[in-house]
Amino acid sequence: MESTEKACKASAIIVHSFDALEQEVLNALYSMFPRVYPIGPLQLLLNQVPEDDLNSIGCNLWKEEPECLQWLDSKKSNSVVYVNFGSVVVMNKEQLIEFGMGLSESNHSFVWIIRPDMVIGQSAIFPAEFMEETKERGFIANWCPQEEVLNHPSIGGFITHCGWGSTIESISSGVPMLCCPFFGDQLTNCRYTCNEWGIGMEIDNDINRENVKTLVRELMEGEKGKKMKKRAMEWKKLAVEATAPNGTSSMNLDKLINEVLLSRN
Repeated sequence: MESTEKACKASAIIVHSFDALEQEVLNALYSMFPRVYPIGPLQLLLNQVPEDDLNSIGCNLWKEEPECLQWLDSKKSNSVVYVNFGSVVVMNKEQLIEFGMGLSESNHSFVWIIRPDMVIGQSAIFPAEFMEETKERGFIANWCPQEEVLNHPSIGGFITHCGWGSTIESISSGVPMLCCPFFGDQLTNCRYTCNEWGIGMEIDNDINRENVKTLVRELMEGEKGKKMKKRAMEWKKLAVEATAPNGTSSMNLDKLINEVLLSRN
């Protein structure tokens, strides 16, 4: 109730989404509030702005390690799994090891982002067998330029916590997902990714290596994975269309500027 009251008092409601992706939800918002502006995916809009105008803009909470892009250059197209649980999710040592061993046993290459603070109360230390088995096909970093990684041709799938930023970046890049939500809106984002948009599969809350291995193999080489990839590319096309000069998100951004920001002057 409190959030609805605040929304009613707001000059505008800005939504990081686009009409084709969440039409039903946006229609409901349109009927409730006078000024709703879906202007996503933001990164695709930013990509149309001259690079010199963006030099001062930064949005990462951690220092990026671009070396992973050089490593990805040596891999085949759609052959690598990208793993990143975002900037705040934490897990225990057992969960981390089960994820790691599942990745190892899948026999697929991977880039895995493991923040220094990601394991509760401990350092991220893996069994010797994991390090030995994955030394040629695994790359572990503290952080990375996610948009560039997701758009790299070698990336074939994304294991994610389903934060909205990661979800819409994956959609913008045409990359199917394995979803492992932990809390908050991640659970809703996971449901839509898997059930409504057809571009994801959920990893069970009881994380174990066998399940991770099976789902990674299905994502990267199975029939369902192929269907998800096809659908992901369809959503990417719609996202690109929405942020094109005459697309819905671009026009909504113009309306936001003209109807709300400039009207105050």
